[in-house]
Amino acid sequence: MLSHLECARCGREHDANAVQNLCHECASPLLARYDLTRVNRPTAENSLWRYRDVLPVRDPDPAFSLGEGMTPLVPLPSISRALDATVLMKDESLIPTGSFKARGAAVGVARARELGIEGIKMPTNGNAGAAWALYAARAGLRSVIAMPEDAPLITREEVEASGAELRIVPGTIADAGKAIADVDLFDASTLREPYRIEGKKTMGYEIVEQLGWRVPDVIIYPTGGGVGLIGIHKALGEMRELGWITGKLPRLVAVQSTGCAPIVKAFDEGREESAFWDGAYTDAFGINVPKPLGDFIILRAIRETNGTAIAVTDEQIAHDRAETARLEGTFLCPEGAATISAVRALRANGWLNAQDEVVVLNTGAGIKYPAVRL
Repeated sequence: MLSHLECARCGREHDANAVQNLCHECASPLLARYDLTRVNRPTAENSLWRYRDVLPVRDPDPAFSLGEGMTPLVPLPSISRALDATVLMKDESLIPTGSFKARGAAVGVARARELGIEGIKMPTNGNAGAAWALYAARAGLRSVIAMPEDAPLITREEVEASGAELRIVPGTIADAGKAIADVDLFDASTLREPYRIEGKKTMGYEIVEQLGWRVPDVIIYPTGGGVGLIGIHKALGEMRELGWITGKLPRLVAVQSTGCAPIVKAFDEGREESAFWDGAYTDAFGINVPKPLGDFIILRAIRETNGTAIAVTDEQIAHDRAETARLEGTFLCPEGAATISAVRALRANGWLNAQDEVVVLNTGAGIKYPAVRL
């Protein structure tokens, strides 16, 4: 059950019932903490709400859910043979709104409504804004969404269809954030509220449950804002504390594009935080984040699990997206294809062994990116 909020940097406790964004002391992200002595095993619900005891919404409304969560964990035998690896894919393309962003939106919007928030604002690279706008519409909340002009057109149309106010700006997601500074609504930007991460952490719970309550050797995550990676790491820690898993945690891998790789650069240089990546651009638009707010949490999660960070080219991403479609009949989003490129690179440099069981995250549907050529 939700106990309190805790600053990810200074550890200061905050009231879980207060409407807040960042730590009052150091302006860092807040993480939800639970009384794990009161947590039961998952319910039989075929959605992420099966883990309701480790979610922040005190009284989930069954009528609010669109069936988000419990996506399949799919073996990729042909890709595994081609790469001399053992690869399983957590396929988020089948979730409502066509991307894993629906997890964060479902929990974040439900909690916002529970706290009496009347509307939200957020910058987005596309899919998150679409998901939050649509869930906000379902909850009867106002939303103002800003996205770069290069964001996928389909996500723009989703936002407009929801009735949200949409602002299109030149530049990156950082510029989109500046474009809504004048809006007096609750800021639901990545890691500026504590509850998006709680929806996304359910990917970690599902992976472990779908493997029969055991962990894989490696989990590879396409990293922009990095909330999914942070959430998976948080879920693994909670499950270990609950006694649901034992032993070593999976090695976590952050994969980025060579066109925008602030986490990779910081990891390679042994830094605790990243530097702003000038001139950021990648066709894998969801990971085009020049400086994640939670960079220090991402780097901490990677290092605590003996993981790594790796950058791959857009050309390699396009090749592996096409090859996965041809070999497996699976049309990945560009960000998901980046995880296949990461497996390829990590097998080539010896960081991965053929016997390692690797779970990759396909974070969205390939059909949402019609402008990205194979």
